Amino acid sequence: MTGRKCMALIAHDLKKQDMAEFAKAHQSVLSEWRIVATGTTGGRVQEACPGLEVTRLKSGPLGGDQQIGALIATGDVDLLIFFIDPLTSLPHDVDVKALTRLATVYDIPMALNRATAERLVDFRPL
Repeated sequence: MTGRKCMALIAHDLKKQDMAEFAKAHQSVLSEWRIVATGTTGGRVQEACPGLEVTRLKSGPLGGDQQIGALIATGDVDLLIFFIDPLTSLPHDVDVKALTRLATVYDIPMALNRATAERLVDFRPL
């Protein structure tokens, strides 16, 4: 992959607007990163930030979470921002758990809510 560090963006349905607002608020910082996102989340981010280059993978329930997990396992993702909706049961919860497990195993910074993402957005890997 390219030399720029890579940030993965994912948001559950009820958190997609929050992700779009987060991306818009931090567009200048996000533009310094290579961005990958699950399909629908990536679309919402692109709508909010037309100048931001976003590689859209499959939708989360259709394998997008696992695609991002594979990128984590190969060392191609440096930061994961995943706005989780803790109040909604999802049929692909096992994929979500597998993804957060991989981020933990490979020791990459991970934000599961906006408050944490706000603190990681200026993260500068060594």
